[in-house]
Amino acid sequence: MNISIPDSALVLLIGPSGSGKSTFAGKHFKRSEIISSDYCRGLISDDENDQSATKDAFELVYFIAAKRLAAGRLTVIDATNVLTEARKPLIKLAREYHASPVAIVFKVPERRCLEQNLARTERQVDDQVIRHQYQQLYSSLREIEREGFHDLIMLSPDEIAAATIERRKLWNNLKHEHGPFDIIGDVQGCFDEVCDLLKLLGYQIAEVMTNDQSYRYEVRPPDGRKAVFLGDLVDRGPKIPQVLSLVMSMIESGTALCVPGNHDIKLMRRLRGRDVKISHGLVQSLSQLEKEPDGFKNLVTDFIENLASHYLLDDGKLVVAHAGMKEELPGRGSRKVRDFALYGEGKPDEDGLPVRNNWAAEYRGHALVVYGHTPVQEPCWLNQTINIDTGCVFGGKLTALRYPERKLVSVSARQAYYRLRMPILINKG
Repeated sequence: MNISIPDSALVLLIGPSGSGKSTFAGKHFKRSEIISSDYCRGLISDDENDQSATKDAFELVYFIAAKRLAAGRLTVIDATNVLTEARKPLIKLAREYHASPVAIVFKVPERRCLEQNLARTERQVDDQVIRHQYQQLYSSLREIEREGFHDLIMLSPDEIAAATIERRKLWNNLKHEHGPFDIIGDVQGCFDEVCDLLKLLGYQIAEVMTNDQSYRYEVRPPDGRKAVFLGDLVDRGPKIPQVLSLVMSMIESGTALCVPGNHDIKLMRRLRGRDVKISHGLVQSLSQLEKEPDGFKNLVTDFIENLASHYLLDDGKLVVAHAGMKEELPGRGSRKVRDFALYGEGKPDEDGLPVRNNWAAEYRGHALVVYGHTPVQEPCWLNQTINIDTGCVFGGKLTALRYPERKLVSVSARQAYYRLRMPILINKG
């Protein structure tokens, strides 16, 4: 049985003493990844059987786990974990550090637990304790599916013996991609300008007519470079289907990456039949897509839905996200991380317009974060971050950051396509 575990996870081994948890952990995980409650009890009291040290031992378990999770390290809790009350603080800890909580339940018959406990040479647990743990486990299993585990794996004795562990990277982990990259700010339907910018950057673009008369483009990048789009491909602008087709074609051919913007997600939800408010330019997207074949709209919907919230690139030295990324969040996969990547920090004012906190002023991470979302007159470096949304659709510019050169390249909007209800910000750094 192959078990796939996210590479940023908190794994709880769940089962009575004698069920084989520690043997399983030692076989499949690094010693440094395993936090044993028994070992922590021994660190506190010099005796792993000293139950009076249990409270302090688990405080140590939580402390070590928090430090590992904060560093984005896979962490395995080797304890009985048979009670819902014992699992709750660990699930909470995983969520606090945006790690995936994973449960591996050892469904081993009571008699086998007792036999394996008796065969131990170093440390044995009283039979009555094991029987009590066994009862506690099977009572709590009725609720475990509702406790919030990202993955729940139940193993029989035969499956325990045959199991293999596979570490799976999150979609946002592209550390192996080193570029060079051309990172492009919010396009918002400005097809002519994105073509102008790509050509200025050295990309060759050719339109190809498909059988269903929809748009398709062949794009050849210069010198092995790859474009990275920061989301908000749609809304407000004049040629939204063409922009979508261009970006989808580039991604399919391997010449581009893309993260979603809040406008893209809103369009996807509307196309999925969700009840969303038609505002801030969504009407332009819907009216233009209405003229396209249903097959194209389905492709667009699937494309947006499958985009990763952000990307970690170049050995973790570069982060790209639509609205930015706090230093503790890159490479994680929680809903909070995705929401931050889409919206940043802040809340709407009384007119429904965004009032955004300047998270970049507090950023102290080592990775360069390149983002858009909030239009600025000119890009400005601030604490290893840069906002390159220069408001093309409002009559500003469309800007790219060349990486690793850190060179800015822009083209002016051919016209203002949409009237902004609030002024473009002047980024003073």
